[in-house]
Amino acid sequence: MASYIAYLRKEPNSDYGVEFPDLPGCFSAGSTLEEAKAMAAEALAGHVSVLESEGMLIPAPSTLDQLAGDPHRGDALLLLVELDPSLLKSERVNIMIPRHLLGRIDAVAGTGNRSRFLVEAAEQRLAG
Repeated sequence: MASYIAYLRKEPNSDYGVEFPDLPGCFSAGSTLEEAKAMAAEALAGHVSVLESEGMLIPAPSTLDQLAGDPHRGDALLLLVELDPSLLKSERVNIMIPRHLLGRIDAVAGTGNRSRFLVEAAEQRLAG
């Protein structure tokens, strides 16, 4: 199982922020350290899943030595996050959507991409 180094930051009166230097655009947050760690694992798995589904290359995890001179690291603490394969698996669900809304989704996403559209919309909403 691969593990990725994440940068963990906490400003006064804010949540814990987590970002992955090897995966630009992959970030997460949590109000507690435990929540931030759990959300980071979900964000990592989700990001890798999207890369895989789009046929993109998944970067290998950097080593501590490779990240030692990263100017973006600043004063962040390092957090090792395991890529949990069980979080990569999709699960079929049965949901009810009003027909008029489904038509609008299809108009934007195309009939073969409903699931992807709904997943991306949920991820966007849950991120902030």
